[in-house]
Amino acid sequence: MASPFLPTVSTMGDVGGELSSGDDSGDVDESPQSPETEASRSLTELFEKAAAHLQGLIQVASREQLLYLYARYKQVKVGNCNTPKPSFFDFEGKQKWEAWKALGDSSPSQAMQEYIAVVKKLDPGWNPQIPVKKGKEANTGFGGPVVSSLYHEEIIREEDKNIFDYCRENNIGHITKAIKSKNVDVNMKDEEGRALLHWACDRGHKELATVLLQYRADINCQDNEGQTALHYAAACEFLDIVELLLQSGADPMLRDQDGCLPEEVTGCKAVSLMLQQHTASKA
Repeated sequence: MASPFLPTVSTMGDVGGELSSGDDSGDVDESPQSPETEASRSLTELFEKAAAHLQGLIQVASREQLLYLYARYKQVKVGNCNTPKPSFFDFEGKQKWEAWKALGDSSPSQAMQEYIAVVKKLDPGWNPQIPVKKGKEANTGFGGPVVSSLYHEEIIREEDKNIFDYCRENNIGHITKAIKSKNVDVNMKDEEGRALLHWACDRGHKELATVLLQYRADINCQDNEGQTALHYAAACEFLDIVELLLQSGADPMLRDQDGCLPEEVTGCKAVSLMLQQHTASKA
């Protein structure tokens, strides 16, 4: 099974070798290379081979090792972390982002060396000179030579989607039709106890949240952790959705299982102030 902590494999150049420059003219540059250039090329080739070899080691790697490798792969392929921190409830995304962000300005060369060292640790008998199997014999998984989006959503076939997938995609038309036809209960929950309103608020889909409320979504519905849609919106710092929920009757005094109020799950002063002012106005 593919691990969620490393970039998805796809074809990009020759696995285990140099990436194609895009020049297919067949001309060979026979100019002498400096020792530094040769060393850099050798390191890059070894890194690509390590990334390909890792595809068969996913099951023996720990969660910490996968995060470690993920961060270094991104540092090599993309550079310094350049994506926004994911939402509060995207736990996996936050772990990946934090691992990458923690590398700061580490050089690609250092990241490659550290990546290779861990792959060797996972498989002490690995011989980079042995060609990687291709075609049907190749292992598929994460860690291959490809630049991927850090928070790329899993691609799901249309026929395999459920109502929560459509909610995540902000497909208001499909969700409205499903609710109107009574094929879907507006307050149905997923395995984590999250209702459609939780998903809409976590993803910042204000219009969808408005539609769900119009169809009488339970505004104070709590998930398995006791968190309401207001907890989600506050944690994600979506001011407009926080305001919408408050105006629609959300209870800012509901606590989650950890005893936290919505204003206590966010570090955003504007959100906290909005919640405090609303609570004071109701006192």
